Amino acid sequence: MKFLYTIILLSSCFIFGQKQTDLSYYLPQSTSYNKAIPTPQSVIGHEVGEWHITHDKLVEYMKALAESSERITLENRGMTYEGRPLILLTITSPKNHQNIDAIRQQHIAATEDNASVTTSNMPIVVNQGFSIHGNEASGSNAALLVAYYLAAAESNDVKEMLDDMVILFDPSFNPDGLQRFAYWANSNKSKNLNPDPNDREYSEVWPGGRSNHYWFDMNRDWLPVQLPESRARLETFHKWLPNILTDHHEMGTNSTFFFQPGIPSRTHPLTPKLNQELTRRIGNFHAEALDKIGSFYYTEESFDDFYYGKGSTFPDINGGIGILFEQASSRGHVQESENGLLTFPFTIRNQFTAALSTLEAAKNMREDILKYQHDFFKNARSEATKENGKNIVFGDSKDAAKTYELAEILRRQKIKFYELKDDVTIDGKKFKKGYSYVIPKNQKNTRLINAMFEKRTTFEDSLFYDVSAWTFPLAFNLDYVEGAASSNMGAEVTDLKMKPGQVSAKSNYAYLMEWHEYYTPKVLNQILKSDLRAKVAMEQFGANGKDYDYGTILVPVQNQSKDADELYNFLNELAKEGHVQIDAVSTGLTKGIDLGSNQFRALTQPKIALIVGSGVSPYDAGEIWHLLDQRYDMTLTKLDTDNLERADLSRYNTIILPSGSLSKSAAETLRKWVENGGTLIGFESAVRWLNTNKFMKLDIKKSERIAKNVTYGQRSDYNGAQVIGGAIFEAKLDRSHPINFGYKNDKLPLFRGSTLFINPDKQSYNNPIQYTKNPLLSGYISKSNLDSLALSVPYQMQRMKRGKVVAFTDNTNFRAFWFGTNKLMMNAIFFREEL
Repeated sequence: MKFLYTIILLSSCFIFGQKQTDLSYYLPQSTSYNKAIPTPQSVIGHEVGEWHITHDKLVEYMKALAESSERITLENRGMTYEGRPLILLTITSPKNHQNIDAIRQQHIAATEDNASVTTSNMPIVVNQGFSIHGNEASGSNAALLVAYYLAAAESNDVKEMLDDMVILFDPSFNPDGLQRFAYWANSNKSKNLNPDPNDREYSEVWPGGRSNHYWFDMNRDWLPVQLPESRARLETFHKWLPNILTDHHEMGTNSTFFFQPGIPSRTHPLTPKLNQELTRRIGNFHAEALDKIGSFYYTEESFDDFYYGKGSTFPDINGGIGILFEQASSRGHVQESENGLLTFPFTIRNQFTAALSTLEAAKNMREDILKYQHDFFKNARSEATKENGKNIVFGDSKDAAKTYELAEILRRQKIKFYELKDDVTIDGKKFKKGYSYVIPKNQKNTRLINAMFEKRTTFEDSLFYDVSAWTFPLAFNLDYVEGAASSNMGAEVTDLKMKPGQVSAKSNYAYLMEWHEYYTPKVLNQILKSDLRAKVAMEQFGANGKDYDYGTILVPVQNQSKDADELYNFLNELAKEGHVQIDAVSTGLTKGIDLGSNQFRALTQPKIALIVGSGVSPYDAGEIWHLLDQRYDMTLTKLDTDNLERADLSRYNTIILPSGSLSKSAAETLRKWVENGGTLIGFESAVRWLNTNKFMKLDIKKSERIAKNVTYGQRSDYNGAQVIGGAIFEAKLDRSHPINFGYKNDKLPLFRGSTLFINPDKQSYNNPIQYTKNPLLSGYISKSNLDSLALSVPYQMQRMKRGKVVAFTDNTNFRAFWFGTNKLMMNAIFFREEL
């Protein structure tokens, strides 16, 4: 029998090696196609599904369609980090194209307080997006076919559909990831296709093509909008407010096809019930279409609609309907699966079919969906009226840049906010003019405001596909209060600008820079990089009538590589670029420690290596790379785990190990480097590795769960409920400790996604960060985990001969928008000798 199976399998491989799938496999044969419209093969040089489409060829084909079809226009909305265009096709009838601006304005007017606008004769707007995860490539490959079909099909049904619809078509949400994966799949393809899952074709090398250039999962960035790809698509979204947005993904090879709705109990409470009912009705069109081609599918059994930062959920809080598609992935060109041989063309056909069934649903449900959007905003305005006077004020009296960064997200999300008119204290919190803003909840996007600012700790379900909390002012560690009086509001902010930095005056003695502002690490790095001497204050002090906090940076004027004039000009440029205030002082005599005190400690330039590669989380590594490279303009070396033991580690004084684990031989290499004076900083699961390999001796709490009255069928949900998928917790700070320099409050919100709990050190001064007795601020955690978390410590530092090992149980750089804890890692880097 085994021999017979081998012959069948080899025969299948031979067939797959010879046969090409042409357009007839994919396209409906009930219509003719305009021969003046180029087929994909005529432009890209191969049939769809024969090779994985590269992004450059994908763009080339979309341009060819736009040039040849009156139904399509194309725009470039920006560039990725790797310089690839972020294109968008607008697909509709020629008649609509002639009036496209008026159609858009009328569509937006229907979401405003405009009783004269009726939706019955308006086109519906559908935003179709593909392959936000680059290695889930069937979506972007299907985009070739969908675009061709919409440009070339000549049936009356298609023409009528385009009369009633505007399609915003994004063929690749993730150009850099798609290109990376296409290279992998194509470069490992054989002439005789081999479906053996052990073949190299189906196992990408680290970090894989899922993520963008900096290894971010871009399907988590719809709400924070920190990446260029996200900012382009968010601008399109708010410009049009589409009624439906589709997001084409892939999942495990042994699955079938999933479409929403997801598990009903895991829908965010702010999402209207009618949204899910309409999603279910749209799903009937998917089911009918997939039935016709014999494809299996399922719905409402997995995934969810909770975190609003995903493409399939973000529209739900903005008056639209988000649709997630998940296709079983061939990961290459053909692979064995529990459902038979899964070919790449088959996966493409399913995605193509679902894309067309979405349009069919939009056409048939047009009036209902348009009315839903109109009523969504009508009801939101009614809710907002009740919120009149419930204004949110947020800010940081010591950090204007961090406040600006949250305001910039609000601007991109089309949320109105205002200047703070005067300094004010509310509920014991001080808000400073120029460092704070006011958000009136009585505005159009009040539901989005609630989604971004709410703190939620009770839930219908205890399982989450993604994070359970993302409260933005907590993520930014900003003071905020709901209930600011309207009299506190100044002018509406329509031209948001970051507060400028400056040097107060020229000095022949010294300069002082407090460490509170977000971009101070960028400024300090440039100072040290220029071979200038700088010191950090270990105590608080006063000078020139101003109080200076722990961590203030001192730059002497004498005995520097630049003379007094050069130093002043240099620091002034840095202050402007870094948006920081640098004060000139003329005497070393102060209130408290004098400037010549030993409590000012000399700093040395960080020389940083980041461990990447197999065994390390690419997400966590990418967040650190992005932070240092893009925000703080710092040079770092990415050390691959495969080369670690051959590298000259003496070049670095700081090595960062993101979440992950390394080999025993790598441990020995790092041990010698630490013992010779290096500082090793580990995060999350790397902390367990550090403890196991005796870099540290930590008292890790052991949790022992005993399931009682839990059936076999409930076991998965029971175990899932013990996971901390992502929630926010409160920690108390010892602000005199260097790891906490730059924080003005003695409490700090931390994001946590792990169940690693460490008991505090017996010496209290070794616990500068400690979770409070009742730490939960927002999100889900089981009671047993909450009990374990209380009074545990997320940070520890221990010496190893001449070196130091720093451990963070939590991710201080989560998804590029957790601005509030970025400085913890920067303090470990710059003040490593003082920890």
